[in-house]
Amino acid sequence: MNLVPKSSQVLFLLAMLTAPAAGSVAAQSQDQSGSDVLTTVHSPGPPDAAEMTKGPEIEGIISARSGDRMQVTSADGTNTVVTINDDTSIKASGGFLGLNRSNLAATSLLNGLPVTVETMQWDGGLVASKIDLKNRDLQTASMIRNGTEQRFAEHGEAIQQNAAATDALRGRMGDIDQYNVKSTTNVYFDTDEAVLSPQAESDLCAAASAAEGMDNALLLVVGYTDSTGDLDYNQELSEKRAGRVVNHLQQACGWKPYRMLTPTGMAEADPAASNDTDEGKAQNRRVAVNILVSKGLDGL
Repeated sequence: MNLVPKSSQVLFLLAMLTAPAAGSVAAQSQDQSGSDVLTTVHSPGPPDAAEMTKGPEIEGIISARSGDRMQVTSADGTNTVVTINDDTSIKASGGFLGLNRSNLAATSLLNGLPVTVETMQWDGGLVASKIDLKNRDLQTASMIRNGTEQRFAEHGEAIQQNAAATDALRGRMGDIDQYNVKSTTNVYFDTDEAVLSPQAESDLCAAASAAEGMDNALLLVVGYTDSTGDLDYNQELSEKRAGRVVNHLQQACGWKPYRMLTPTGMAEADPAASNDTDEGKAQNRRVAVNILVSKGLDGL
């Protein structure tokens, strides 16, 4: 595990992420009318279910919403866009043995929710026929989405007086000056791979445990590659590596989705070492997990 305290490079990256950017993979805002992630395209809607074929089942985390479309990021970092229509069944389960199921509206599909989606396929893409989620996940996401008193009561008036810091707790990117970088953990990958080693898995859970011990801590995950390959391929590979780390942190280490800022891939930018040697390239094939705390809340 490689710990780097208060990295200025992370602050530079945060400045880049705060700028409006079409194509941002995991927009935290739930304002569906203003999403930069999924562009609205006016085209004929999907046909009746009888005219479609069964599509794949998708498991992952909702990473973007726009109108009647939803993007789901799977454990391997793959992004899949599905359409939601009036026939889509949205259900939440909870309680003993997963009983106590309830039907939900599409407005319940918040960013960061783990979901399982059954789909139907047609020429225009995939249509969600059924979406399953957990009541406890929905309650947590809704609590953060709405900024309820239950989540923030312990911070009292300090939270109310610092709206920007509240936004940070909700997982939204804010002004760069809001954050203190407490530490950075790097995990490393083999060439052309996005598979976590046992050591990397252990280091990630150790980082999550350390962050859990800090009040109001958030995680920022950034993927990188070495200089091997072209830029487009490396961009995709760096995003896959970041996605794999995010999923491990949430699924294996228990880190909550709402306490994670927008993950990103930086391809071969910002190398940690020279790409002229094999040793340097090995250091650059990494994902950095940065522990951040809003300055407005640090020490509360």
